[in-house]
Amino acid sequence: MRKGTPKKNTKKLTVFAVSSSGGHWVQLLRLRPAFADQKAQPSQLIYVTTDASSKADIDDKTACFHTVRDGNRDTKLSLIMMALQIFWLLLRYRPDVVISTGAAPGYFACRFARLVGAKSLFIDSVANAQEMSLSAKLSTTHADRVFSQWPSVAEKAGVEYHGNVL
Repeated sequence: MRKGTPKKNTKKLTVFAVSSSGGHWVQLLRLRPAFADQKAQPSQLIYVTTDASSKADIDDKTACFHTVRDGNRDTKLSLIMMALQIFWLLLRYRPDVVISTGAAPGYFACRFARLVGAKSLFIDSVANAQEMSLSAKLSTTHADRVFSQWPSVAEKAGVEYHGNVL
């Protein structure tokens, strides 16, 4: 190798894709083509959601799949347990990138991402056509980037709009 020639980066890019179940999960799965684009680097995918039956949706046999406890602001103990589980998984995998399409698991993943040196992206649900969800609002101070799937909501909330997932 000649002096000054950059080395080819062979580091495996680890992507932590996290969401609640239901519509949030469906939207996360719609991002799979972006995860499959491996022109620059191969990827390791870690999927995290709140419903164990969602594992059937993952056709990539090399991807990891984990479930965390479901919780919301009305079930505080479950919410704390979820946060601890998300934090443990982030410590275990040390991802390069955290991507979420919403709700509490995504918020906690984006909140803790910087602690493990990861960049984070929170994409608010397409269902939030009038205003940002609570999780998205909270993520604006923790995530590296926050997207709304509605241009008027993005403008009002001061976040980015790049189209929609559904």
